[in-house]
Amino acid sequence: MKKIAIFFLIIVIIIVGISYMYLNYKANYHEAQRENNQFESYYNEEFYGADVVTIVNKAYDNNLTNSVQKDDKGKFIENETTSIKIDLKMLDTDKTYDMETLYSGGMDKFAKYYNNIKFKCTKIEYHKKTQKVKYMLIEQITE
Repeated sequence: MKKIAIFFLIIVIIIVGISYMYLNYKANYHEAQRENNQFESYYNEEFYGADVVTIVNKAYDNNLTNSVQKDDKGKFIENETTSIKIDLKMLDTDKTYDMETLYSGGMDKFAKYYNNIKFKCTKIEYHKKTQKVKYMLIEQITE
């Protein structure tokens, strides 16, 4: 009788453990999808400078919320799970700027000068471990 009770107890513990791992996986998957939707909606779409401000602010806030470390120059250090990096390729200067440079220069100034300029997200990369967005390249398409 004891052996049967122990056997069923072990079976219940295994089922509970597997259920917990599955539910945790599903929650992480849905969280990644929700976060990715904020950024993926801009991929291969044309949008204006005000949207660039929105994207950069979301990415910057995401990095702060997820405690992504910064280097001595104030740039976020890429990690394997939650960091987001955005580069902005500008036609008028023929240079590529990272989001930290834009953010420190003042997003309000950027919005003032580039509000009616069109941009397009041409590249998105994902973290291998979490499948969350890790990199976006946004290019200016009009001057």
